[in-house]
Amino acid sequence: MDKGDIFEQLQKIFTKEFGLDPVKLVPEARLREDLSLDSIDAVDLIVNLKSLLHVQFSPEVFKSVKTLQDVVDVVHSIMNTEK
Repeated sequence: MDKGDIFEQLQKIFTKEFGLDPVKLVPEARLREDLSLDSIDAVDLIVNLKSLLHVQFSPEVFKSVKTLQDVVDVVHSIMNTEK
């Protein structure tokens, strides 16, 4: 899965699970400030990502993410590490 595919999957998760408008889901969207995600939403996102990726990873890897692109980059990195 390339970064474009990951971004599309994330858009689906954010739209379905968090009820966000797809128009707001741009790479530079800040998770907290622009998308209003809180710590509980972050846990839900990690659960969704684990089922999407079918790999185990530490939630700690997401501590530094600020934007949707950051999430894409971390997911891409996890996927490439698990190969």
